[in-house]
Amino acid sequence: MTPRARAVLDSLGRNAGKLALATTIGLVLAAMTHIAAILMLPWLARQDAQARLAPTATSETAVLVAAPRDAGFGVLDPSPPATWLPHHDPAMAVGACAYDLAEGPLRVSAPDGPLFQTVSLHARGAGAYYAVTDRAAVRGRLELVVATREQLDDLVARDADVDGTDEAPADGFGDLRVVAPSREGFVLVRTLAGFPSEAGLARALVESVSCTIEPL
Repeated sequence: MTPRARAVLDSLGRNAGKLALATTIGLVLAAMTHIAAILMLPWLARQDAQARLAPTATSETAVLVAAPRDAGFGVLDPSPPATWLPHHDPAMAVGACAYDLAEGPLRVSAPDGPLFQTVSLHARGAGAYYAVTDRAAVRGRLELVVATREQLDDLVARDADVDGTDEAPADGFGDLRVVAPSREGFVLVRTLAGFPSEAGLARALVESVSCTIEPL
């Protein structure tokens, strides 16, 4: 064995203990991090949008979760509206309401105002599945009926019985009917305030949106 090879072996022998200790510490830290992440999952699950919006499921109106400021964009407002959505568009008023279709379909009714407005539907844990703008409003209001597949079939059958026909129209009185992929979810309403002077109107339009369960 050459002197160089002998020196390498001696060095490995002296450092083997240190390497084993470092490896052990790394494995222990990785295990602790993994266990901590698992233990935090129930807490994190309670902090999702659906959980934060749970109180709105029985309020029948959208709650303001983000709002533009009357003082102007980029200007510190001494008394900002009480909202909780972080890092939102400062020109956008955002309202939301949670729903549970266990008792029947959800009717979302939004007034058609002078500001641009969108309504989007989100399934719990699955993201957005439908969105529409105020261009779809009829007679001054945007009406959405959110239902499960079974509930929608019941609605169509009921409308057919009322009309005395074999088939009911897809929409009734301007309603947009949407099949929800799951029973629970929430509605997001966004209204754009193009100028600081429109901030109050944007908030008022969002807060006037109603979300009502209509038992069949």
